[in-house]
Amino acid sequence: FRVYSVDRCDFNSSELNDIEFIRSTFYNKLELARFSSSLGKFVGYTEYGVKQANYWNSDTSYIQQMKASRETYCQHNIGIWYQNP
Repeated sequence: FRVYSVDRCDFNSSELNDIEFIRSTFYNKLELARFSSSLGKFVGYTEYGVKQANYWNSDTSYIQQMKASRETYCQHNIGIWYQNP
């Protein structure tokens, strides 16, 4: 049994408006829940994932931290990506 999360940034340019931060939580290769900075909340894909998403969405400090990841994680790393030829 394996539980893991994957963070990724989807982007078309280095502008913050064009960047989406996504965190997906998996259990045995099945996606349970996902945070999208475009939605600003978690969405569950399984019965357990829906419960977890509701729990995480009720924690406003955690949601603010996740929203900030778009700027702190994505924008920083995408800036590095665009600097390299």
